Amino acid sequence: MSELASFPITHKWPARHPDRLQLYSLPTPNGVKVSIALEELGLPYEPHLVSFETHDQTSPEFLSLNPNNKIPAILDPNGPGGQPLALFESGAILLYLADKTGQLIPQETSARYETIQWVMWQMGGVGPMFGQVGFFHKFAGKDFEDKRPRDRYIAESKRLLSVLDQRLAGRQWVMGDLYTIADIAIWPWVRNLVGFYGAGELVEFDQFKEVQRVLAAFVARPAVAKGLAIPARA
Repeated sequence: MSELASFPITHKWPARHPDRLQLYSLPTPNGVKVSIALEELGLPYEPHLVSFETHDQTSPEFLSLNPNNKIPAILDPNGPGGQPLALFESGAILLYLADKTGQLIPQETSARYETIQWVMWQMGGVGPMFGQVGFFHKFAGKDFEDKRPRDRYIAESKRLLSVLDQRLAGRQWVMGDLYTIADIAIWPWVRNLVGFYGAGELVEFDQFKEVQRVLAAFVARPAVAKGLAIPARA
């Protein structure tokens, strides 16, 4: 087993189970991607709550693992070659976990890259756009009299939902019959948009029947239900 004590992050968040993958996160759409994947894969892991309320993400210990001060991040004591691997960015972590286990991603080359394509679609479009809708609708953005920025992000979010709705026609999941990291990347953000952000009416969510269907199937998965609450908030 690799020694984790040399990583400063373990001084702030001691590993009670140093043989397990260490997860530093918060149950946000980006954070739960990794906890859901870990639950789906059945990998032993130890979650650590990174509290934004106490600015844990800007602490020297967290920055030593992720200089971009965002969650999630992981420290795998059993990385490539048996050496520890520190990794941040939820999309990169999903791809790493899929490759580590040979699960949640097709092994055939073309389908593999198509899956990665949809993960990148979420990272570059869905996350940023849905997040801006949340800002302008639920948080400080509603104080702006000029509604053009809000309306721009609403329109783009509707466009993205339309792209996803068309993709899902005749498919069980984003990649067809196979449930993959593309689903784990996308659906927490869709759920957040209509749930936590309460923007379903704004984006006319009722018209996206395929999206509704697959979102319901996603949240019904036991691993998803568990992963959505990890790490538990204090």
